[in-house]
Amino acid sequence: MKKNLLLLLASVCCILVAHAQSSDSLKIFAVDSNIILDKRVNELVLKHVLINEARKGKMKGYRVQIHFGQEKAKALDIKSKFMAQHKDVASYLDYQQPYFKIRVGDFRTKLEAYKLLQEISGEFSGSFIVSDDVELPPL
Repeated sequence: MKKNLLLLLASVCCILVAHAQSSDSLKIFAVDSNIILDKRVNELVLKHVLINEARKGKMKGYRVQIHFGQEKAKALDIKSKFMAQHKDVASYLDYQQPYFKIRVGDFRTKLEAYKLLQEISGEFSGSFIVSDDVELPPL
């Protein structure tokens, strides 16, 4: 008796589940909806677009800083020395009064920057990783 009752209950559940998954039953719950937006949403989207345009092809990333000092000639000398040894890595001279900084590389992750830091640590002692706006990689 219990087996028959259990079998009947399982059959009814299977029929209900199969009916619930049919496309006809979904049409019953379809509702027309209107989206009402606050005007500030459009302002935020516009602000986001303007910020992205201002970045001009840059993104947050990492570089390795190999020099920090007040003498421009020394900074340029270190930059040229680095460029001669590592032609495939971009280098940048940044002036933040009164200091000249030489930063190299355009890395998305700290791990990528760390690999370069390990390579150049013998040549450029005192180098370290810094967070910076880096150039987007070529597609």
